[in-house]
Amino acid sequence: MYVAHINGQKVAVKVRRPGVENLVEADLRVIRWLLPLLMRFVDDARSFSLETLADEFAKTIRQEMDYHREARMLQEIRANFADNDDIRMPSVVDSHATGRVLTMEYVGGTKITELEGIDRLGLDRSQLAERLQRTYLQMIITDGVFHADPHPGNLAVADDGTLVFYDFGMSGYVDPFIQDRIVEFYSAIARQDIDEILDALVEMGTLSPEADREVMADVMELAIADARGQDIEQYRVQQIVQQVEDTMYEFPLRLPSNLALVLRVATVVEGVCVTLDPDFDFISVATSYLGEEGYIEEGAREYVRERGRELRDAADSTLRIPPKLESALDSIERDNVTVEAEIADPQDHFDRLGRRVVLGLVFSAGIVSTTLLAIFAIPEATVAAAGLTLLTGLLLYRSFRTKRGIRAQPKFTRHRMRERERDREEADAALGFGDVEAMGAGLAGVGEEAGGAEGGSDGDGGPSTDGGVSETDASTTTPTEIEVQGEDDRQDDGRDGSGTDDHEDRDGDR
Repeated sequence: MYVAHINGQKVAVKVRRPGVENLVEADLRVIRWLLPLLMRFVDDARSFSLETLADEFAKTIRQEMDYHREARMLQEIRANFADNDDIRMPSVVDSHATGRVLTMEYVGGTKITELEGIDRLGLDRSQLAERLQRTYLQMIITDGVFHADPHPGNLAVADDGTLVFYDFGMSGYVDPFIQDRIVEFYSAIARQDIDEILDALVEMGTLSPEADREVMADVMELAIADARGQDIEQYRVQQIVQQVEDTMYEFPLRLPSNLALVLRVATVVEGVCVTLDPDFDFISVATSYLGEEGYIEEGAREYVRERGRELRDAADSTLRIPPKLESALDSIERDNVTVEAEIADPQDHFDRLGRRVVLGLVFSAGIVSTTLLAIFAIPEATVAAAGLTLLTGLLLYRSFRTKRGIRAQPKFTRHRMRERERDREEADAALGFGDVEAMGAGLAGVGEEAGGAEGGSDGDGGPSTDGGVSETDASTTTPTEIEVQGEDDRQDDGRDGSGTDDHEDRDGDR
């Protein structure tokens, strides 16, 4: 990323380095070669998610190298917030934009996780977190097109509190079906209806229909409490983790391709909002937004319509059932009914039991045969029989090994943050760091007084809050300056980025 001037206007220039496409394709080929090997060591759910993740990664990184697409996505998302003065996205300078070079308006700001800088501006961090979440709710639920890379380097705060968004290379669209399911999900959370929450997750494809609903309901209750900023008891978390490990032998969560970017956005935005306000209530903000936009009211009307349809279906069934019941009873009376029973064995218990019986018989026979051959002093046959018996014993042992539980454990963001904070406080207290810090503060105060008596201070003690468009802190990096006089003076090699190859890139290759 570079900083330049066009006719006196400060702009940001994003340049795709020559040859980067070949490097990316080589890395993607390595991933494709390794993926089948990795999938042999995971269950079906994990292999599905790994394959989806690899496909989405390849698709996304190729899209990020297409600056024509990034310009289109930026202009589309920016148009959706044209009437919102609290949100700012840089405009594209079309005259200096190609497939390899993207020139945008330069918009400065303080990095959104620079809490001290935001506090110096006198801004309410809780309001910033709420505005950020509402912005992404509008993108995903209302607009259907969203900025998919909300890490702190791509988010800034202007001096007046305006949220600034950078880097639209990673962006995407949301299917209308997924939009409706997300609304149902948040509406169910607002009603505290755990069954409806799980049904919405199953419909979205993120939860296996065979998952233990009782266990997942307990996990969801704690997840909702954590999202609301409530304190969770450690024993309760350990209880849920143990319950998951004891009852679930297959990873219950999935990663559908049409939700990969949406889920990424949700997790990254959560981290940013919690950094701004550790007590931020995601559920309250989401339900408030849905209520204001009329989604909850529409959901209630749809709920009433569905219950009405069910009532009509029940009434029709009461008319159809008596004749069918009479026909079935007549068949039973005439002995014309044949009952076929089929035992469902999704876990292959009977097959496993049969293999164990066969292996056990072969192993027993092998022991007897090896013993007899050893007694009659036939060494070659004894070694062969012992080898076969040992192999059979190993197979029999493997058949009795219990299947391992899932390795992933439910984690709760706010709870983990509080635990780490408590651990740090306890460690500092144990080492006496509190007294050392107080002593250091006192010595610093004495040093400042001495410095003021000798020569005073220049008053510039903090870093610049002008973060620019870079993911790197502007206070520690000097941006490359390029002066562009005008359209007539611009040469062809300047449009493809070759004129800037000798300058140092602040952010590095994407």
